[in-house]
Amino acid sequence: MFVRPAILAATAAMFLASTAISRANEPSYGPNTYDRTLEALIAHEDVASRGGWPKVPAGAAALKPDSQGPDVVALKQRLLASGDLAPDALAGDVYDAAVTEAVKRFQRRHGLSDLGTVGRLTLKAMNVPVEVRLNQITATLERLKGNGFNFASRYVVVNIPGASVEAVESGAVAQRHLAVVGRPDRPSPVIQANITSVNLNPYWTVPTSIVKADIIPHMRKDASFVAKSNMKLLGAENKEIDPKSVDWAKLNSPYFTVRQEPGPTNSLGQLKIDMPNSEAVYLHDTPKKTLFRNDVRFNSSGCARVEGVRELGAWLLEGSEWTLASIEDEIAKGERKNIPLKKPVPVAWVYLTGWQGADGQVQFRDDIYGLDTPQGIVTSTIQARKPKPKAAALPPTRPAVAPVAAAPGHVPSPAATASN
Repeated sequence: MFVRPAILAATAAMFLASTAISRANEPSYGPNTYDRTLEALIAHEDVASRGGWPKVPAGAAALKPDSQGPDVVALKQRLLASGDLAPDALAGDVYDAAVTEAVKRFQRRHGLSDLGTVGRLTLKAMNVPVEVRLNQITATLERLKGNGFNFASRYVVVNIPGASVEAVESGAVAQRHLAVVGRPDRPSPVIQANITSVNLNPYWTVPTSIVKADIIPHMRKDASFVAKSNMKLLGAENKEIDPKSVDWAKLNSPYFTVRQEPGPTNSLGQLKIDMPNSEAVYLHDTPKKTLFRNDVRFNSSGCARVEGVRELGAWLLEGSEWTLASIEDEIAKGERKNIPLKKPVPVAWVYLTGWQGADGQVQFRDDIYGLDTPQGIVTSTIQARKPKPKAAALPPTRPAVAPVAAAPGHVPSPAATASN
């Protein structure tokens, strides 16, 4: 379905003009996200009312700079409709520098590598109907409307669909990090918690669910898997159990704990950021750094692996004697160390699939867990924390009083009790 060029140009001009506004480097998730995203809703409703944006033909995936033809024209029209291409660059059928930059801009807005050519994921994102994008924006607005997170002067946000982490200070982003979050069958939870410590050279105590789903099947195929993974089996009082003594073929419910020892091959890497919570998730390093090069980063079992996590750890420890250099020196010793924060830092794990950034650009990410539904929105919205109940004060002890006889015809009032 195609939109009249005049309407496309007007819509694109509105989007491009918004990016020229000088704004602070605000976080994707903050007190202003709702109002900014409401602007995106209005703009996309206008695009939808005019018939949506044109579909990009599959042949566009074969286009390269300096290519010519009708596929380039269709690509230009699509980029114009979403405000990624300036109206004055619409003319012609050449894949020129303006088209390359427009494709890069589109890719950045969709969390894709900005290569400037239309690959499989870019083509897929371009052909998502505007109605789906409207639903994503609406879902984000609903989550933000029900938000129960109190934005502190310093906080950390994990955007699960965006597979990203931001460290926020005084309303501005101090650090941005790529992340690897939970895969669909082991999703990362939407929670709020407080970061309390930074762990260097951590152990990894393998969750029972992963022992059942991963460790036991591996051991059935390879009896040396535990040893090769630098893991130990620990029983009562942390006494080590010989893996050869376990009947892995018949084992269903492990009667021991599996712990991976510290080191560069540890699944948590060499730094873990602790945040006590009911879902037992946290941020951590990883020995598999190549995972951050992927555009699709949903590979974990629920926790978030963070690129540049040592820099994030140093930011959390600002104001103490710990710097990035001293953290690196301590890690090099190979010894476990827990460093408590002087003041806990709030962290929010959020689920945002469509929002408008501080620069005016509208960002979209795939609804990887299928939560942009009415019920899904409810379960993926941060709920306000309930205050801890205060202990009920005991009523003062009263001296015993002899009952007073009631006057004839008078019904005595019931005695006051603590429950009244």
